[in-house]
Amino acid sequence: MARAIWSGSVSFGLVTIPVKLYNAVSRRTVHFNQLDERTGSRIKQKRVSAQDGEEVPSEHLVKGYELSSGNYVIVSEDELAALDPKAQRTIEIEEFVDLADIDPIYYDSAYYLAPDQATVKPYALLAEAMERSQKVGIARFVMRTKQYLAAIRPVDGKLVLSTMVYPDEVNAPADIPELADVEGVEVSDRELDMAEQLVDSLAAEFEPDKFHDTYREQVLALIERKAAGEDEVVATPAAPSAEKVVDLMAALEASVKEAKQARSRHPSGQDDAEEGPTVKPAKRKAAKKKAPAKAAAKRKSA
Repeated sequence: MARAIWSGSVSFGLVTIPVKLYNAVSRRTVHFNQLDERTGSRIKQKRVSAQDGEEVPSEHLVKGYELSSGNYVIVSEDELAALDPKAQRTIEIEEFVDLADIDPIYYDSAYYLAPDQATVKPYALLAEAMERSQKVGIARFVMRTKQYLAAIRPVDGKLVLSTMVYPDEVNAPADIPELADVEGVEVSDRELDMAEQLVDSLAAEFEPDKFHDTYREQVLALIERKAAGEDEVVATPAAPSAEKVVDLMAALEASVKEAKQARSRHPSGQDDAEEGPTVKPAKRKAAKKKAPAKAAAKRKSA
């Protein structure tokens, strides 16, 4: 049974809807403990002073912010508590925006908003109105002394809240030198047409159930075998080749051919594979133009 991690209300205009917040995602990973290989005992970490190596009691631990000079500014818990955002139990929607206007890079963690029994109808009404208008509510709320920016969107009649990162938390592409090399690259019509054929040949409806964390499954299988008494030694895989593609067109043509053959072997793709992709007539200029930021965001959100 899922447990609510926060309770409050969604507010827009003069309308208030009591809600509870539930995790929409449960991260699944394999956790290991560090052991002493000589005794098999678990390793424990201690807080020790960098000056003398002695363990520091918890009552003597304080928060310090390191300055560029290497010195620390000590900040007390009381000083931080005085700055805590006011814990209003309200998710206040400040505005409604188009879903396509939000670049997915701003999304962080997802949560379900669930209504109280007495407010199911206004909850359903809000979800339906947002669904019809294809709008997303931008809101602020406080959870665990932290203020969040959030987007509330309708999904199959339910409201999903996604916390968002702030603009100054998004790394600028200009800070990544390798991305600067992409600017001004020219591609020919033939190369672009062949690349589009490759994209078309791999096009499919997104079905989440088709994808699995194969690494996690293999690690768990390995653990089960070793727990059953097998003494397995896993060989280190060969490092992938760093060889660069020399003939781009040859690589594209081979990729299209391979994708076509793979689709023809799949029962649902035989009809499409028989027809095969058709080379489109050249209509573009040789230089590929950058799409406007808003249009790019719409394509990402589509």
